[in-house]
Amino acid sequence: MTNHDTFNVLFLCTGNSSRSIIAEAILNAIGAGRFRAYSAGSHPTGSVHPLAVEAIERLRFPARDLRSKSWDEFAVADAPHMHFVITVCDKAAGEVCPSWPGHPITAHWSVEDPATFVGGEQEQRQLFGKVCREIKNRLDIFAMLPFEKLSRMAIEEELSAIARPDASPENPRFGG
Repeated sequence: MTNHDTFNVLFLCTGNSSRSIIAEAILNAIGAGRFRAYSAGSHPTGSVHPLAVEAIERLRFPARDLRSKSWDEFAVADAPHMHFVITVCDKAAGEVCPSWPGHPITAHWSVEDPATFVGGEQEQRQLFGKVCREIKNRLDIFAMLPFEKLSRMAIEEELSAIARPDASPENPRFGG
């Protein structure tokens, strides 16, 4: 992959109210200008889940200006060119996605949906925190990848490896 000033990353989920929103907020915070993250959904709820905002802020990341939006916004000619499109929910991964201009590298990172959890408020809050930490862990690894030194196939393999439960920033693969 060629050296870019900024890599655009689109995180997809069905409702775009929690997981993809969390990924967008965290990568924009930790990306240090190397990444510009966006999120969208195939059937957006139209609102960001308040516990997603709370979980993002609990990790001391900004949660302002986050909004639930359709993936159609990113499939038009004047949309930002995406280098990566990552689904974070199994339902969205199984849907027929729009054709993304420029053929971005795609990956699927299955993440439990805290917005559909049925139970007490404290348990739901804990699940949102767990999901937020899981996404941050994956994004820490993603942000460390030396894209300019890896082939497209190697990057795809690394993105798949990040989705594994044993992936950690302390033990990245980097083509190994």
